[in-house]
Amino acid sequence: MKVLIVGAHGQIGQRLVQQMADSSHQSRAMVRSADQQDRMDGLRADETVVADLEGDCSAALAGCDAVIFTAGSGGHTPPQKTEDVDRNGAINLIDQAVANGVRRFIIVSSINADTPEKGSDAMQHYFAAKKAADDHLRASGLDYTIVRPGRLLNDDGTGRVDIAKELGRYGEVTRDDVAAVLLATLDAPNTVGRHFELLAGDTPIEQAVRGV
Repeated sequence: MKVLIVGAHGQIGQRLVQQMADSSHQSRAMVRSADQQDRMDGLRADETVVADLEGDCSAALAGCDAVIFTAGSGGHTPPQKTEDVDRNGAINLIDQAVANGVRRFIIVSSINADTPEKGSDAMQHYFAAKKAADDHLRASGLDYTIVRPGRLLNDDGTGRVDIAKELGRYGEVTRDDVAAVLLATLDAPNTVGRHFELLAGDTPIEQAVRGV
């Protein structure tokens, strides 16, 4: 597949670009500015395209078979920035994927996205924005998967995770392992139309994804 990685310059996005270079898929890294191209080249992106998440992304989507949306403002950014990226930017990309005939759409969400009111006061706006994007994706008619990791770590990946529709707990997972799960999800038709939570665990990633 030719895959548009949205938020390719972010922490998960960069890891995904790098991992995809060793896969059978082709990456098109979407970044905000041309000065990020060198970084994408260093990570062995097959292509890099500059586009505004809230603008016209038709050229970025052209010829792609799938979108993996890894863009995110982070839980500690101001509410308006979260709205711009995690809600409005995601909804814009979903709508444009529909308009451009890109059927497969995988999005990085968050544990607690369905229950933002259970988050801390500082995090509720973030979870609410994720919920709005997830709900819009579910209603879009696309072949979607919603991936909901816990607190993200920059440690080296372990290659082992816990995945379930609801894990019933909160915890951590490395960004390396999140990227690996996203890549595995591309090749897992059983994940279409599903959402799942993702934390560090004991099950090899490929096996965990097949078990969704």
